[in-house]
Amino acid sequence: MTAPRIHIVTLGVSDLTRSRQFYEAWGWKASSASNENIVFLKGGAVVLALYSRDALADDALAEDLPTGFAAITLARNADSKAEVDAWFAVAIAAGARELKAPQEAFWGGYSGYLTDPDGHLWEFAFNPYFMFDDHGNLALPD
Repeated sequence: MTAPRIHIVTLGVSDLTRSRQFYEAWGWKASSASNENIVFLKGGAVVLALYSRDALADDALAEDLPTGFAAITLARNADSKAEVDAWFAVAIAAGARELKAPQEAFWGGYSGYLTDPDGHLWEFAFNPYFMFDDHGNLALPD
């Protein structure tokens, strides 16, 4: 049996074109596997997929309810505070909504929060206690 992994995170979005442009503006690259119904964005070891919110609910046989605060964040960890600030600025310029500007965190790092155009919550953080492996993946201590 293989180790636990997350291969794809799919976000239900209201406007596929707008969301694709938003994520491409901050460096995600769309795969040729993308089409008019779904966009696959390459992000290291994890793929971010964008899919119509209605279609995602239909596919999962789930009721599409307003989420408000969904109690989940996506996070991108940086090598430095300056990198967090740079990523944050790019996302804001692409249309993100700032929730919490990057700042010193109570846990000893530095982070800020924003939302994409559909309200999906992102944290950009520098954690001085986390390192990256040779492939740029987060390397947690044992």
